[in-house]
Amino acid sequence: MMISRDEAENLLKEKVKNKNMVKHCLAVEAVMKGLARTLNQDETAWGLTGLLHDIDLDIVGGDMNTHSLESGKIMRELGFSEELVQAVEAHNEAHGLPRDSIVAKALYAADPVTGLIVAAALVHPDRKISSLDLDFILRRFNEKWFAKGADREQIKSIILLGISFEDFLSLSLKEMSGISGTLGL
Repeated sequence: MMISRDEAENLLKEKVKNKNMVKHCLAVEAVMKGLARTLNQDETAWGLTGLLHDIDLDIVGGDMNTHSLESGKIMRELGFSEELVQAVEAHNEAHGLPRDSIVAKALYAADPVTGLIVAAALVHPDRKISSLDLDFILRRFNEKWFAKGADREQIKSIILLGISFEDFLSLSLKEMSGISGTLGL
């Protein structure tokens, strides 16, 4: 049995001390919930998967060779399904794990898109997600120097789920706008 949303957030804040990383996880949760609604999947399970996908970063000390495998162990212990655990483990390319499930493909694309949108908000004159529109994000997306950590091919992989790249950016922007107060943007 999975834990409650509140228990998951408390656990995340206990394990991850960097407030910006916690905000990143909250943003990925929001995008994953929006994708679950769009794809008629379990919104709660997908949201919790997004929320906890990086719970191990402090535990592994930033070691990308073990990152996500420790998150998977934590999620297994909490009673998450193997499909959700595998999605989290596979979001880190360092392991070369296949992303065969819908949720794995969704998480893989959702992870970097949040960084792109946060970076776009931070360069916008009022630094607010609510002020962003699709055109602004697309322009930033096409600037190779901008938000280099937001892997463009990884974001575009959303098309594997039958969602256009533009629709994915719009959905992500809408979902993150819904929690902009929590994100401080």
